[in-house]
Amino acid sequence: MSGRKTIQVDEAQWRRVQRKARQLQGLQRNVPRLLDDVRAQTRADVDRAFATVDARQRRQDEAVRQLSDRTRHIEAETGRRLREQAERLHQEMHETAGRIEEQTRQRLDGLRREAERALAAERAERRAETARLAQEIDAVKADRARAEETAQTWLADARTMAGLIERELPHERYAPGRLDRLVQRLATAGRNAAEHRFDAALALGQETFHELSDLRVDIEQRELARCLARKEAVEALVQVEALADENRRRPVVDPDGTPVAGYSLDVAHWSGGEYDQVRQDTAAALTRARDPQTGTDALLALRDEEAPALERRLGETVERAGLRQLTSQLRVNLADVVAQTLAEVAFYDLVEEECHYAGEDERGDFHAVLRHEATGNEIRVRIAQAHPDSDQCVIHVETTDHDVTAEAELRDRADAVYQALRQEGGPMGLEPSAPVEETVLPAPASVRGSRDEAAGTTT
Repeated sequence: MSGRKTIQVDEAQWRRVQRKARQLQGLQRNVPRLLDDVRAQTRADVDRAFATVDARQRRQDEAVRQLSDRTRHIEAETGRRLREQAERLHQEMHETAGRIEEQTRQRLDGLRREAERALAAERAERRAETARLAQEIDAVKADRARAEETAQTWLADARTMAGLIERELPHERYAPGRLDRLVQRLATAGRNAAEHRFDAALALGQETFHELSDLRVDIEQRELARCLARKEAVEALVQVEALADENRRRPVVDPDGTPVAGYSLDVAHWSGGEYDQVRQDTAAALTRARDPQTGTDALLALRDEEAPALERRLGETVERAGLRQLTSQLRVNLADVVAQTLAEVAFYDLVEEECHYAGEDERGDFHAVLRHEATGNEIRVRIAQAHPDSDQCVIHVETTDHDVTAEAELRDRADAVYQALRQEGGPMGLEPSAPVEETVLPAPASVRGSRDEAAGTTT
């Protein structure tokens, strides 16, 4: 015939389905299993990080033993403090693994503040030592041989400390260019000594050594703070990864929210790749969190921004997957209403073997075929969403006649479908509008006789 008929259906049911699907966004949390998984992975990561810290501090201890008697005791004590601090932090982080809560963070922040106080105390001690040693300079000046020996000792200790920092510590990450400037000052002090200006060499050598020692402590403190930020970032991201595993399959619920026995929601399938993308992005973020080159600020951003964003995306993905599965069933329900109506008003029977989803994929359009036993005429019904995740479904009804069907009869069929959607759509919450004509292009002459009707319904 000359046109299509459409029925607009209010999206009340869609909103109702959305409310049910939105409940899925509250991600399943099997707390004991989830915490066990997060705890195990976090502890393993913490242990790996502090194995590196421990090995680095042992190498520093070996370098400190090469210092002179004058500085070895001070630096050994500093190393002991750093080791003790790292061990306490390691133990605390190991014990609190899996406790993703504000109280835990406050305890770890307390350790960090304690470390800052230790750093301040260490620097105060060094300033006092520098002042005491400065008083010796005038006495040393009177003894040329002693002056040369003392200056060379301080220069050698400073070079040992510079080498330790160069080899063992990420100085360019935390103090870019500072070591180079101190090494240049050492070179100046060395030239002073070569020119027998031992008083100048001694003063500059002492000052440079203490600044190098401060730099060592400062870098170690910053690196421990980075270890803490890494632990928190990894922990937050591992939780997202564990939640993704926990929510890979969810119980299937009907439109009333009742779980359907024997069925589950395959989130990866129904999300159309969104779930896999969240998993990939989480894995990439974890790789960055575990990368020793990732800085503290970047780790805090992973903890405070990226991990929460990934968890929100996961929840939204689970919600959309559930919504898509529910609307897939809704398309079948709509096709059933249309089929029952046409069976009653026009005596068409459903051809069950020809009812299917496009491409055998339940995420696609649903197709149904009805056939009139006496005439052989067929009605093909296709239920599709207007566009992905749309709040409208479009019901396409196409009749293939071997005889001629009057326009009035086609109109009556559309009216009957409209009435059925109003009456039987109650359980689905449907409120359709009256049918309206839609203009379509005429079929070619060779097939026009066999395509007399194309009536459509939109929900």
